[in-house]
Amino acid sequence: MLLDLGDLREDYNKDELSIEDTCPSPFDQFKQWFAAAQESEVREPNAMTLATIAANGRPKARIVLLKHVDEHGLLFYTNYDSQKGQDLVANPVASLVFFWDAQQRQVRVEGTVEKISETSSRDYFQSRPKGSQIGATASPQSQVISDREILKNKVIQLEEAYADQEKLPLPNNWGGFRLIPDCFEFWQGRSSRLHDRIRYRLVDGEWLRERLAP
Repeated sequence: MLLDLGDLREDYNKDELSIEDTCPSPFDQFKQWFAAAQESEVREPNAMTLATIAANGRPKARIVLLKHVDEHGLLFYTNYDSQKGQDLVANPVASLVFFWDAQQRQVRVEGTVEKISETSSRDYFQSRPKGSQIGATASPQSQVISDREILKNKVIQLEEAYADQEKLPLPNNWGGFRLIPDCFEFWQGRSSRLHDRIRYRLVDGEWLRERLAP
């Protein structure tokens, strides 16, 4: 079946972006744009595409949720035995992409990746709703399972085992990753595909800003 999307297009004309209008720090610029996305009709503005490199060299991408940003990097959580967890151990580099259609904006972030401390992972894990703790503990993420009943039965067992507790122990294979950026790109959609692209590159400890052609 042919799916012809050649005529499916939209002209972007909401805003513009110049180097003079950006913050010296890409983290400040990101926080500014993220706040604008939060204030708009964007659903889950912290949803981001995480691209990793598998051990066989193949790129892998999926949507995950950003959970924290500071001057040290961008933080997300996962099962360390999952596909992305294994990828990041084998090749500790990654790329993130945010797309906020209400503002006609996207942000790309690239850098190296490291695991966060077990204590920080536990603090976050036990702050989640109990159902989310149980789900994360029950699921052998990315592994082949014969049917959904396996998950349902495991959830029932955990619900019974922790019926009188709101906090589950942190699974040994679950925790956070921090992406430490060395490159940000802020993309603002413009009319006729002449988009504004401002890139930040970390050079000798300083952030260099430059304009890219669309």
